[in-house]
Amino acid sequence: MKVLNFKYPKRQSDEEPSVKPEREYWTLTAWVESWAHFVIDPISRLLGRLGIQPNLLSVIGFLVSSSAGALIAAGYFFHGGWLFFLSGPFDALDGALARTVGLESRFGAFLDSFLDRYSEAAVLFGILYWAISHEESIIILLTFLTLVGSFMVSYSRARAEGLRISCKVGLFTRLERFIVMVLALLTQQMLIGLIILAFLTNFTALQRLFHVYRQSLDES
Repeated sequence: MKVLNFKYPKRQSDEEPSVKPEREYWTLTAWVESWAHFVIDPISRLLGRLGIQPNLLSVIGFLVSSSAGALIAAGYFFHGGWLFFLSGPFDALDGALARTVGLESRFGAFLDSFLDRYSEAAVLFGILYWAISHEESIIILLTFLTLVGSFMVSYSRARAEGLRISCKVGLFTRLERFIVMVLALLTQQMLIGLIILAFLTNFTALQRLFHVYRQSLDES
């Protein structure tokens, strides 16, 4: 008897452009990813059997983060922190689900990163709105610096990979930023949290600048 091996169709079969590999660097994100699959993979298989689409999880995560930003703007830091924390599993599961059910695509990866940036911006905008309403000039400045640093970390990687240079290095990637932001909101220690974020996000962007510079020297 011939056994049929059924697989979910991929949304798109285009190959990813080749990117120059980089040296291995330890990061919290890499460490978590090396262990998280023990929990995430069974959940993603269950979601796949239920017919849940990866892009739906990305959108839900964005909506939850946006709701957290609205609560923060109204001054409910603790509640906003919990809501932002609940958005994390959606961010972790969308990519895992796409791999599990064979629905990986360039658009899916793009949508995930696209909504991640808006999710982070929604929370920072909530803090900024609250700070402006209460004339907290230091919080305004630190939030602006954090916003710039966060987006430069993401932009530097995207621009480097557009030049075929892998650029996942850096002390403060999205996971580290997420953890510090959640803790700052739950403990309502926004000043301390934003000082850490403002400094280390921009430091990470400079790390990536130096990394691309060194990789470029290797090519010459």
